[in-house]
Amino acid sequence: MKFAETTMLLNKYKSLKSYLQFIKLIRRSRQYSWKKAKSYEIFLMWLRTKLSHSQFLVLSGVLVGCSAGLAGVFLKSLVHYIHYIITSKVHFVDQILFYVLFPFLGIVLTTLIVIYFFNGQDRKGIPAILYEIARNSSFVSHVKMYSQIIQSAITVGLGGSAGLESPIAVTGSAIGSNFAQTYNLNYKDRTLLLASGAAAGIAAAFNAPIAGVMFAFEILLTGVVFTDFIPLVVASVCGSLLSRVILNEAILFKFNSSHGFNYHNILYYMVLGIFCGLYARYFIMVSRRIEHYFNHIKVSKIGKAAIGGAILSLLCLLFPPLFGEGYESIKSLTNGDIHHIIEHSFFGYIGFNQWIIIVFLTLVCLFKALATSVTIYGGGNGGNFAPALFAGGTMGYLFAIICTQIGLTDVPVINLIIVGMGGMMSGVLYAPLTAIFLIAESSSGYDLFIPLMIVCVIAFLIAKWFSPISPELKKLADEGKIFTLEHDRNLLLLIDIKDLIEKTSSVLHINSTSKELMEIIKSGKRNVIAVLDGTTLAGIIYFDDLRPLLFNPELQHLTDILNYMKIPVAIINHNEDMISIINKFDETSTWVLPVVNDNNEFLGFISKSAVLNRYRHVLKEHSDVDM
Repeated sequence: MKFAETTMLLNKYKSLKSYLQFIKLIRRSRQYSWKKAKSYEIFLMWLRTKLSHSQFLVLSGVLVGCSAGLAGVFLKSLVHYIHYIITSKVHFVDQILFYVLFPFLGIVLTTLIVIYFFNGQDRKGIPAILYEIARNSSFVSHVKMYSQIIQSAITVGLGGSAGLESPIAVTGSAIGSNFAQTYNLNYKDRTLLLASGAAAGIAAAFNAPIAGVMFAFEILLTGVVFTDFIPLVVASVCGSLLSRVILNEAILFKFNSSHGFNYHNILYYMVLGIFCGLYARYFIMVSRRIEHYFNHIKVSKIGKAAIGGAILSLLCLLFPPLFGEGYESIKSLTNGDIHHIIEHSFFGYIGFNQWIIIVFLTLVCLFKALATSVTIYGGGNGGNFAPALFAGGTMGYLFAIICTQIGLTDVPVINLIIVGMGGMMSGVLYAPLTAIFLIAESSSGYDLFIPLMIVCVIAFLIAKWFSPISPELKKLADEGKIFTLEHDRNLLLLIDIKDLIEKTSSVLHINSTSKELMEIIKSGKRNVIAVLDGTTLAGIIYFDDLRPLLFNPELQHLTDILNYMKIPVAIINHNEDMISIINKFDETSTWVLPVVNDNNEFLGFISKSAVLNRYRHVLKEHSDVDM
């Protein structure tokens, strides 16, 4: 039963009794999806016919936001519970075995689950969402609504040095996309709800609704045009509200600043911003090197997991703050309890003077990038949100105690920890607005808004100076697999060359007769003819060059094809992207070009008009422009 037929039935049956009859008719439908439809889905489909488009999108934002928020709350609570079990209830292991066993077990178990329960499909993180938006019309597999929760809970819960926010965002995006798929929404609405789910997940993870919205606009919706973003805001608020109601302070990411902003301290923040930018670059490059290593090492996935788990276990044993997300260590730093962080490491046996602390925290900063990278690329599941915040907070505290050691006074230690988190996040994720609002909301107000802007912007500019696009996304951006800020380029890359190739009958063999040429001229629809040597393109003939033959019948039987054949001014390869094809049309000032494969076998023609018509169709589908 089609949607239009469903709407007609709804208009016909308006009473409650008739509505029940409508449900029975729908369930008797031969279409498989309707057979499986649940009562609430049918009700929402009926509601969609009664509400305006904007009203239904707002309702969808509420439902997606609540669902994604609950998923985020569940994941945070699950990891907190796993931590509680292994730290408070497991008494048969000593400290050394604790740090050796659980991080290793987390990565290996996650890898086994991916292989045996999810068929080896382990694409994860923010790049996965961006790919689905750009190359898969915002269709996200329903499996991702729960697979990311299971995998990241095991990885991080057992001590993986990664964050839960990226898995929560992927889960939320899958919820939003599948909701849109259920109710047959178009690409724009599907993308909006995908972003709404991710925003709600981030908002729930940090209890920061504005940061959730900024995350969606700054990272997910790059290059996508929207005018209606109310569902996004509503979803983010719903996710944050559920987080605040359900989760307690021990689980939430929350800090209280103890110092107001003093403009005399601007120099501290400017220098910290520079350090955060440089450190973010180091963090990113270590991550890229580790990713390259694990992608090219010739061992099985289990072997990679064992290597990654072994490295992580060793790092956690030497530097316990690298265990898990690290938020508890940052809270200890803001409370001035540095001894609690060091006492479980071998540095605790050396002493607690300031220089020991400086050396210890320096090593923690350096090895955090390695620990996070081997966790993620060794086979675990997690993201860079929490590691960036942990690294930034540690860097801020390290910078503060170095300043005090060299004799500077009135150093705002806690403020430097808090704004350092924002600066590092800005430099690693290329998301200054998300970092500013996330830290501002998580630190109980906007007292540090000015220093946050200073540090985050400086760190972001330094990161952009090294690489205009985040190195994590650069390869996908260069291949045209994700959107960038160049909107026209994004739309062109969505066009598939295979849909534009015209399988033409205007083809001659190099040894064809003049009679065959005349037949092609009579029946051909194009003003060009392809001349083949077997299946290989030898050249083309333009009708304009044949005008003397058309008006002089006496010469037609004497025509030699080779006299009129020309080498094409340009040839399109079937693997080229549309940017390259458009450039060839512009450079040659032609309207039709031949297409060949890698073996120079002729496949057909592509016309400039076909490209422009397809672009017009894509523009209508992916923006708010009415064509």
